[in-house]
Amino acid sequence: MTHLLENRIILSLAQINPTVGDIDGNMEKARAARLKAAEDGADLLVLPELFVSGYPPEDLVLKPAFQRACREAVEAFAKETADGGPGVLIGTPWVTDDALWNAVCLLDNGTVESVQGKVELPNYGVFDEVRVFDQAPLPGPMGFRGLRLGAPICEDIWFDQVCECLMETGAEMLIVLNGSPYARGKADQRMQVAVARVVETELPLVYLNQVCGQDELVFEGASFGLNADRTLAFQMAPFQEEQVNVVMERADDGWRCTGGPVAALPDRNEETWQACVLGLRDYVNKNGFPGVVLGLSGGIDSAVCAAMAVDALGADRVHSIMLPYRYTSDESLSDAARCAEALGIRYDNVPISEPVEGFLSALDPLFSDTQADTTEENLQSRTRGTILMAVSNKFGAMVVTTGNKSEVSVGYATLYGDMNGGFNPIKDLYKTEVYALARWRNANHPTGLLGPEGEVIPANIIDKAPTAELRENQTDQDSLPDYDVLDDILDCLVEREMALDDIVAKGHDKAVVERVQHLLYIAEYKRRQAAPGVRVTDKNFGKDRRYPITNRYRDRVKG
Repeated sequence: MTHLLENRIILSLAQINPTVGDIDGNMEKARAARLKAAEDGADLLVLPELFVSGYPPEDLVLKPAFQRACREAVEAFAKETADGGPGVLIGTPWVTDDALWNAVCLLDNGTVESVQGKVELPNYGVFDEVRVFDQAPLPGPMGFRGLRLGAPICEDIWFDQVCECLMETGAEMLIVLNGSPYARGKADQRMQVAVARVVETELPLVYLNQVCGQDELVFEGASFGLNADRTLAFQMAPFQEEQVNVVMERADDGWRCTGGPVAALPDRNEETWQACVLGLRDYVNKNGFPGVVLGLSGGIDSAVCAAMAVDALGADRVHSIMLPYRYTSDESLSDAARCAEALGIRYDNVPISEPVEGFLSALDPLFSDTQADTTEENLQSRTRGTILMAVSNKFGAMVVTTGNKSEVSVGYATLYGDMNGGFNPIKDLYKTEVYALARWRNANHPTGLLGPEGEVIPANIIDKAPTAELRENQTDQDSLPDYDVLDDILDCLVEREMALDDIVAKGHDKAVVERVQHLLYIAEYKRRQAAPGVRVTDKNFGKDRRYPITNRYRDRVKG
């Protein structure tokens, strides 16, 4: 029988990286974490929300075989706690005769001692938990070696009833298991929510979040704790796996954290870069790709994507290809080569003149009485996409697609051309943000990045006018407003859903605003076919923003 914990408990918080569907692999990580917790003298190992299945499992969790496998894995792990070592709080799907819960299980003394389900099931944005899980009843505390632990799950603390119920039924502290995805500003929101629960309950709160990439979502960790007086007890690092001990001691006025790390949180540019790198790394590695290949055009988007790929995977796993045509400038050739050299990656030059001319020759009987237009331009892009996919097929590397949010918003991208690829690390970044990140990366090299220090994106790539180089003397601004203007309008339309009158009132031209809105709506069909990519905002093009393809509504400026 394990000893009672009357005045002190050591929590081992495992901010680690699970994989959706990899039950055996996730349980190996859980066992390794428990071994470390034992070596570090901890009493209780805490693992994140749905750690056994990975989060979010989406409709995978509806498979009866998967549900059974998760439960059997937890029950087998529970038997190992008969050794008198640390107990375990672990998140898992838990199926009973009449319900499927997003649950937390307390494992100790060789058994599953307690199971509680999530009450507040999120059903907005990227979350569809109402679709797959049943709502659990309000919980009471879990008894652990003489202590009464409250264990709300993620969304349970975004409302007051679960924590109030735990407080009223005798919980001595709150330990929250989370799968809370990253978005800009989310850390501040989480802290405000946690502070509100501490104020209401007068209980200390431990917030453990997973760190991983899962399809478009990134989870940055950044776990933390608050004492009952609302002071920050500890702060774990974002965007990296770590397992730390946190010491909780009983005082006259309740429990207090007396030991834990205090990591610094990054600024906006660093957290955005780290999110893109983590999302790309986990997508490539968890799906078993040996590396990535991308077209390196000499432009800003492909250069930033190449730098992110090297930071994520290392230079030896990144293959860049220049695909020049008659409109490709010597400047672009030079810039692409210099970027590849700075990053230390393989760089090949594959001219596309012959296949493009072949397409044009084959289509000549159909096109002979027409004028050249974007059709011929798109043939260049689609030829490049075909070649990159051929290299991917031959050698197994995943194609990184490199379109930014500004271009994808207004359809300034070619289906089956530059939109080809398996994953896009800058999908949720506007063009102005891409430029800012390029400057930031040249001046910074945070912990965990695998790429070199110094200028990895040549200054000329950042300074020159952006161009697709699909016709003579082309620039992006031949077709689009300046990116400073375009991105502000798109921020108003996409991120904030503002009325056109209000956007014009900010100083934007009426005709430009109406045109951007029109381009945004008619490009929806392209975005539905785009590769997944890292989510950094609450309005990424995916589950966060679900507009109809067939859509005749247009707002109009009334002023």
